[in-house]
Amino acid sequence: MKTSVNHIAIRKWFTFVVILCSYSLFAQSTDVFRLEYLNVPENDTGIKTQRYKALINVPIKLNEKKDYLITGLEYNRFDMGYSADLPYDKKEMIRFHIFDFNLGFLTKWNENWNFVTILTPRVASNLLDGVIGDDFFMNASAAFWKEKPKADKPYRIVLGLTYNSTTGIPVPLPLIHYYRRFDPNWSFVIGVPKSNLKYHMGNKHSLELALFLDGYFMNLQNDVVLDNGMVASRISLNSLVGTLGYQYNVTNNIAFFAIAGSTLVQEGKLRNSDRGEVYLFNNEANFYIRTGIKIGIF
Repeated sequence: MKTSVNHIAIRKWFTFVVILCSYSLFAQSTDVFRLEYLNVPENDTGIKTQRYKALINVPIKLNEKKDYLITGLEYNRFDMGYSADLPYDKKEMIRFHIFDFNLGFLTKWNENWNFVTILTPRVASNLLDGVIGDDFFMNASAAFWKEKPKADKPYRIVLGLTYNSTTGIPVPLPLIHYYRRFDPNWSFVIGVPKSNLKYHMGNKHSLELALFLDGYFMNLQNDVVLDNGMVASRISLNSLVGTLGYQYNVTNNIAFFAIAGSTLVQEGKLRNSDRGEVYLFNNEANFYIRTGIKIGIF
């Protein structure tokens, strides 16, 4: 086996990964390397968030049939601030760590359709006492897709299911994605969990309007006891985000990007070990600002 960057096959893999992992605030992308900073400033409930992210992905060609094994690692550090007077001790809820280990398989199903599966073991926790059993989560997905990148109006269709335990929704969710480049300067995506409209200004610049779901689900190693005696052992956020984004392509593979917008609907909750709601701590809109650099394969 040897590492091979077959742009068409790997492009399809990473396209699937970005659609799949958009369910989580800590998203994968169509990149082999990425550094990113997220700032969610303080809102009316006194909650603010910063995230620092780094990822690397490596494709490995398995055979001449162009089957690929994809391995990857992503790390996120998540810093939270609280200015409001909340009915629990916040000192153990300041910093969280997210480690994703990706292992996937890509193959051509038939002449028109491709098939991909991915397993993503995740550690998501405040890691106060090393790594414990409750810090581990397992995500899994499978999907078929059809793509015509060289058509007069390029398009892509993805249909599948994804189970992502870190969304706070512990059931398989539909994965639906339809992309169309309907004009040399315009393209769109309609789907779940992300839809967008993009304006391409030549090869260097692009603008994007996007609407997508974000969220996280993480373990609290030490239970948090509220003033009313209820006990929380998990923390989660589910949100709907609207943004305007800009990207500058330094080369065909290296780009700087920045997006800004707002959460339109969100619910930040403390949960018990059975995922039941213990306390709603954040249900007000936040500004949403993200920027970084990425090295992609197309």
